[in-house]
Amino acid sequence: MAVLSKPVAVPKSGFSLIPVIDMSDPESKHALVKACEDFGFFKVINHGVSAELFSVLEHETVDFFSLPKSEKTQVAGYPFGYGNSKIGRNGDVGWVEYLLMNANLDSGSGPLFPSLLKSPGTFRNALEEYTTSVRKMTCDVLEKITDGLGIKPRNTLSKLVSDQNTDSILRLNHYPPCPLSNKKTNGGKNVIGFGEHTDPQIISVLRSNNTSGLQINLNDGSWISVPPDHTSFFFNVGDSLQVMTNGRFKSVRHRVLANCKKSRVSMIYFAGPSLTQRIAPLTCLIDNEDERLYEEFTWSEYKNSTYNSRLSDNRLQQFERKTIKNLLN
Repeated sequence: MAVLSKPVAVPKSGFSLIPVIDMSDPESKHALVKACEDFGFFKVINHGVSAELFSVLEHETVDFFSLPKSEKTQVAGYPFGYGNSKIGRNGDVGWVEYLLMNANLDSGSGPLFPSLLKSPGTFRNALEEYTTSVRKMTCDVLEKITDGLGIKPRNTLSKLVSDQNTDSILRLNHYPPCPLSNKKTNGGKNVIGFGEHTDPQIISVLRSNNTSGLQINLNDGSWISVPPDHTSFFFNVGDSLQVMTNGRFKSVRHRVLANCKKSRVSMIYFAGPSLTQRIAPLTCLIDNEDERLYEEFTWSEYKNSTYNSRLSDNRLQQFERKTIKNLLN
């Protein structure tokens, strides 16, 4: 497995910084908006997703990644399928193996799933039930966000990720224990499991086992470690939502560092719109056209641009609006 390592500053503790959103609280809409503005990241509790459901999926995921590499590569592919070390096609690598699947349950084909497991039907059922539950929770969160922003109708955002032709993805990541990530024996360096990046979709929903590694970047440029919590979900604001809120919400830059002792398993649901959906600042959030920070684009256009970029690139830069003020600076 390829390794990408570099010196990384010791991160701050994230225990007291990460916003925690209680979905059972009717007033959580205000806390959601503030979390999206200040961090672009938050933890959700009392989410209504069955603990047994994600426990089953985690078990099935571990079973898949425990297979010999020769068997796992039978479902290798691009963009969907199994991958190892290589992230995309532009030179990014990490201490990670993954399975990337279509998460659109209304597409007719259902999620791609490995047929070479002992119980492929169990894995398929777990994937479909998990995706259904997480998509519902995601819509609930997006509708609370629209309530907090005062947007009508309240399904303005949620309909983008629940319509029949949505382009959503489910990613299962496995970060094996990495002996090279022991800083005492590696010259003070950390091994990168997944390099720093933002997510291009509207919003991303992550759940992991209890192994640490995830970090987010704060406005001051510092990194904080996100304490793992296998009973909760973590949400990332994506680039598309940053554009739709005209920069009011921030797409959070994040990364994963390899752990020297324990495996990390994570499941990420990337909630994306249909390929033809036009992405632009919502008119109800700006007073006039001159305030628009971004040019309009389709999700297909932006998705293609991300496929042609490196993980750490500022992908939104080319879509920033060219104003007279910007041209003079």
